[in-house]
Amino acid sequence: MKAIERLRKALGRSGRNPAPDPGFRPATGMSYLDFLRRLHEQVAVGCYLEIGCRSGESFAPARSRTIGVDPFFSLRPQVMGAKPELHLFQMTSDAFFASGFLERNGLRLGFSFLDGMHLVEFLLRDFVNAERHGGPGGAIALHDCCPFTHAMAAREAPARKGLPWTGDVWKLIPILGRWRPDLKVQVLGCRPTGLVIVTGLDPESRVLTEAEGAILAEFGPLDLAGYGVERFYAGFDYVDPEAVAAGGFAFLDAVRLDPSATPAPVWVSP
Repeated sequence: MKAIERLRKALGRSGRNPAPDPGFRPATGMSYLDFLRRLHEQVAVGCYLEIGCRSGESFAPARSRTIGVDPFFSLRPQVMGAKPELHLFQMTSDAFFASGFLERNGLRLGFSFLDGMHLVEFLLRDFVNAERHGGPGGAIALHDCCPFTHAMAAREAPARKGLPWTGDVWKLIPILGRWRPDLKVQVLGCRPTGLVIVTGLDPESRVLTEAEGAILAEFGPLDLAGYGVERFYAGFDYVDPEAVAAGGFAFLDAVRLDPSATPAPVWVSP
């Protein structure tokens, strides 16, 4: 019951959001925003990509060269922070990758946080594109892959605004497990809906691209009840996000910049 109450508080006012359905194991650890904040405070990479930014709250603490992509921004103040560069693209992620911005500027992604459209085909494409543009030793984080009710895992967004909705991006966990066993996939128990960290990326891999039709033909029509909630949770164990943070976010060791490479901005006006 304590875990459920923490989950409710993390989502908003107590009682406004549903309790987990029977059989679900909700993520009840550090919130994903706190995890990202601590990560950005400790680690800077050469280039950080975030898809699905909206307010900018999740990338505001970043000290890396940052690229934000969202079809409709509603930015809060002070999203620039200590970043050396901030590039915002008010468009879909498909349009962003097709724009050639990364190629024209010779950018390789050290870390990507994917929180765009909550449908499996969109997240699959975002993952493929982020991996293709990744650098050696980089990582990709996937949000909202651990729903805690059947309703929030539906492909259709709820009619009432404010209700939690993860869509069917939960499918990326079993998809990567089957088609990309070469990857290291960790499911962090970040409340409220988990945070999947993927490392061991291979920018040259075309496995998911070539298998996209077969993947979506099999997984597209499935719902979580049809796949099996017990089967879903059997595919992973939650990793404690506090332990990952206490370990210095070691999954980014290969791409983290030396602190001297990211000095704090200095006020130069008289």
